[in-house]
Amino acid sequence: MDVKEHRTTYADSAAPDARCVPDSSDGAGTPGAEAAEVRRFWGRLGLPGLVDVHTHFMPERVLHKVWEYFDGQGPLTGGLEWPITYRETEAQRTALLREFGVRAFTSMLYPHKPGMARWLNGWAADFARRTPGCLHTATLHPEPDVDAYVREAVEAGVRVFKAHVQVGAYDPADARLEQAWGVLAEAGIPVVMHCGSGPAPGRYTGPEPVSRLLARHPELPLIVAHMGMPEYEEFLDLAERYDRVRLDTTMAFTDFTEGFMPFPRRALPRVAALGDRILLGSDFPNTPYPYLHQLHALERLGFGDEWLRAVCHDNAAGLFGL
Repeated sequence: MDVKEHRTTYADSAAPDARCVPDSSDGAGTPGAEAAEVRRFWGRLGLPGLVDVHTHFMPERVLHKVWEYFDGQGPLTGGLEWPITYRETEAQRTALLREFGVRAFTSMLYPHKPGMARWLNGWAADFARRTPGCLHTATLHPEPDVDAYVREAVEAGVRVFKAHVQVGAYDPADARLEQAWGVLAEAGIPVVMHCGSGPAPGRYTGPEPVSRLLARHPELPLIVAHMGMPEYEEFLDLAERYDRVRLDTTMAFTDFTEGFMPFPRRALPRVAALGDRILLGSDFPNTPYPYLHQLHALERLGFGDEWLRAVCHDNAAGLFGL
């Protein structure tokens, strides 16, 4: 199914109601002004800050290549216009997260081919050591040395893994990953996985490969990125079936995403009911809108302050022992 078919299917069958379409005029203004508004958001909830499980930090030359891909509206972006909001230096971006009051965040990075993961993991381990608040992140790819470097990362104290099925173009149930998933399940290391078919489908995206993976590793602490966009309901099914499956909010419910892969309003009660297993994710710095808008998008769902406190802080704080 191509992107146009996805848009038609989801827009026609699950058009959102007004509360799923927050106003993206959440003007950031100056960075200081946006930071004040973000802090006001979590301060009103009585939280000590935010925990964001889906932020991207990677070697600068790799990140710049990612930005170039977005600028060029590459096929994995669905051909969408995607201006990067926070195109600053690494130091400026980490400082901005601190100004926002993000207590803990990740360095989601991922290989697009074999032979990259071990090198990326070395960079990420160093980044976590020198960056207060960063949860030590690692990644993987189906390749001959995957078992060795996954074990090395676990022994080095990794806190979270990133798996990008769309960009990496691999089946998450690939037999070459069998032992690696087993190690992560046994160690209780969460895996944030981009496995939904948005913003554009890949050969192995969608719920079916993940279902096969979970059938073999039901104890794997899996965090489905982007709420499983656009197969939202199918990934909610998996979260309801497996106690250790969670979902992150990255880009979900925002005006940008609602414009081409809207969340089905019939599934909103299920999102409210799963409030203990939904985690804040933002995609910072790669969003085409201000950070504040993701928070407002969640607030305007109307699920109440208890749900927001759990999603924006408490669930991830418990998961990572913060």
